[in-house]
Amino acid sequence: MSERSPRRSRWLTFLPLLLAVAACQAPAPSAVPQRDAPVVVLVSIDGFRWDFDRLADTPALDRMARTGLRARALQPAFPTLTFPNHYSIATGLLPHHHGIVANSFPDEERSRWYRMTDRDAVQDGRWYAGEPIWVTAEKQGLRAAAYYFVGTEADIEGIRPSHWRAFDATVPGAVRVRQALSWLRLPEAERPRLVTLYFETVDSQTHAFGVGSPESIAAIEHVDRLLEQLQAGLADVPDADRIYLVVVSDHGMGGYDADPPLVLDRVIDLAGVRIVEGGSYAFLYFDTDREARARVARDAINAAWRCGQALLPSELPAAWRAGHSDRYPDLFVQPDPGCGVVSTAAQMHRLTAADHGWPPDAPDMHGILYITGPRIPAGRLTGPVHVTDIQPLLIELLGLTAPARGDGDPDRLSSLLEPDPR
Repeated sequence: MSERSPRRSRWLTFLPLLLAVAACQAPAPSAVPQRDAPVVVLVSIDGFRWDFDRLADTPALDRMARTGLRARALQPAFPTLTFPNHYSIATGLLPHHHGIVANSFPDEERSRWYRMTDRDAVQDGRWYAGEPIWVTAEKQGLRAAAYYFVGTEADIEGIRPSHWRAFDATVPGAVRVRQALSWLRLPEAERPRLVTLYFETVDSQTHAFGVGSPESIAAIEHVDRLLEQLQAGLADVPDADRIYLVVVSDHGMGGYDADPPLVLDRVIDLAGVRIVEGGSYAFLYFDTDREARARVARDAINAAWRCGQALLPSELPAAWRAGHSDRYPDLFVQPDPGCGVVSTAAQMHRLTAADHGWPPDAPDMHGILYITGPRIPAGRLTGPVHVTDIQPLLIELLGLTAPARGDGDPDRLSSLLEPDPR
């Protein structure tokens, strides 16, 4: 046997390491080859309450209810805000597990902040824990595309959807629909099997003008027309007979009652307190003596207020499934449904004509879930579904292997599916 050269010996020494690194970087094989996988189109209508279809003309949603499955309501996670709930839909995790615990919050050391308006933070994958459905798909060999959805702009585990857009509210909904359909007409090797769409109009118009206002009703009907355009287009793309359309909302909307809001600086000292507030909630972060100051503030607020309560993180009701997170505030100030809270009188504008952010068990905070597709029973109405139950269904429909961790019930929706014809 000839003697190996020193150079060759060194190369062979490192070969196992090189192969291991390559294996980690290569996408895992999909349970279903790309060419055979179904297609899932996930549409979020921000702020669409469970009963908004009763307030407006919604033929596209009505058609989905007749031809597919509808939940009586979609229960949001705590807090009932846009970013936490979208990312719970995508990951099947509760916010205290996936890390997006509000629309704005600090890191564990409170040295930097995540804010939904901060483009650098939104696109920084280090903020996001868990594995969203588009990362699962890409890792297992299926392409994904996103015309907006919380988390799709970030490099989570170093992965983004194959096709994605940075959020821009000025882009008309019809443009988003046309692009989604265009992606679904790409050559097979490039064609996504998962597409997300997001429409914010119902949320923004209902915030501004109120539940049942002409402007809110017009927004509901406008988004329903966009769904009609999407439905018509999906009938004319490749694999049309294998498409699942899943329509969700992140939360509902409700109005404020006539009672004046709690004004925090009339009850407690706000010096050295950073506050994240939205009218229907206030999160207090104390700079020093955090636990002691939080307890003092809690007691003072609860003694002065009869339209809500101040809660330490350890006191959040079990029914809210809030868990523990180092990103949580030191004190939650949670109004009852319809009641409000502001830090100072100058913040009264936080009380918009309609809002969300009240407890997740409040009916007005519940959203929608409609699903159509080849394995979806027609005309099926099911009981309330939790936002964390959606990701397990998407995993099942796409034939993917689920991440190890999940907070949703994997059988809640999958058990309603008809047998796979394949």
